[in-house]
Amino acid sequence: MLSVGRILPFCGRLTRSVLLWFDTEADAGPGPARAARSEHVNWLRCLPFIAVHLTCLAVIWVGWSPFAVAFAAILYVARMFAVTAFYHRYFSHRTFKTSRPLQFLFALAGCTAVQRGPLWWAAHHREHHRHADTPSDIHSPHHRGFLWSHMLWFTCDAYFRTEYQRVKDLARYPELRFLNRFDLLIPVLFAAGILLLGMGLEAWAPSLGTNGPQLLVWGFFVSTVVLFHATFTINSLAHVFGRRRFDTPDQSRNNWFLALITLGEGWHNNHHRFPVSVRQGFRWWEVDMTYYLLKLMAALGLIWDLRPVPARILAEARGASDAAAKCEVTS
Repeated sequence: MLSVGRILPFCGRLTRSVLLWFDTEADAGPGPARAARSEHVNWLRCLPFIAVHLTCLAVIWVGWSPFAVAFAAILYVARMFAVTAFYHRYFSHRTFKTSRPLQFLFALAGCTAVQRGPLWWAAHHREHHRHADTPSDIHSPHHRGFLWSHMLWFTCDAYFRTEYQRVKDLARYPELRFLNRFDLLIPVLFAAGILLLGMGLEAWAPSLGTNGPQLLVWGFFVSTVVLFHATFTINSLAHVFGRRRFDTPDQSRNNWFLALITLGEGWHNNHHRFPVSVRQGFRWWEVDMTYYLLKLMAALGLIWDLRPVPARILAEARGASDAAAKCEVTS
């Protein structure tokens, strides 16, 4: 029989976890330092993350249609671009400039990827670059293993809070702090919009063969889960598998396959050699779709002052590639 002494603490943890789903600063008062906070999975707080995965099984009941699958693929690419271009290359590394209204829209777009708020994302990524693949790196596969680096690190309390001191340049914007604090709001509204779109298409364009529940499951849940794990591979697989053009202090790798599925992020060794460049594919054959789309946005006047790869780094890249080619010929 459960005692009151056990029930009350559980109810307290449950209440706190539910509050954090909706307000990530619900427990933002004085608390233990990060090092003293738990690094165990907080299953209660992670229930929405688990539910997004389980809901993908609903494809068994809602079926599929070419339109729903194509819609899911389009939203995967669009939201991957939002993560790579805005969360990563803009908020984390400030590789280009834009206006304040567009900065807000970029953050809004990134929030639809369901990878927490822009300030949380940028703060942890900046910390990763400071300590890449050292014991202080919070998601290095070389010190904590694959699963930890891939996703377990963000399921614990230790790394849940946003370290605002790392993103002072961004934290001064109240609109960004709002999106960051209530980071579930935009995904919920986005999912609701997809559901309504599917219901509308069922009524107005029945030839597409889709409906609200089907479009929601494929366009939001399936697309989001694939997006999750494609993004996470850069923390895990891109530090283990691939080639090292540059002798960086970390174990980052260039991986052409990861570059394809993440729109250019797989050229990870390049990125760790010079993180503040808007371009991550340093050679002409290194396809970097995010860079190409950002160049288009610059041509349209939406962004400007794109930070290039310095000539000395490009020369270093050419030298490394030529040396590798000679080794292959002589071997």
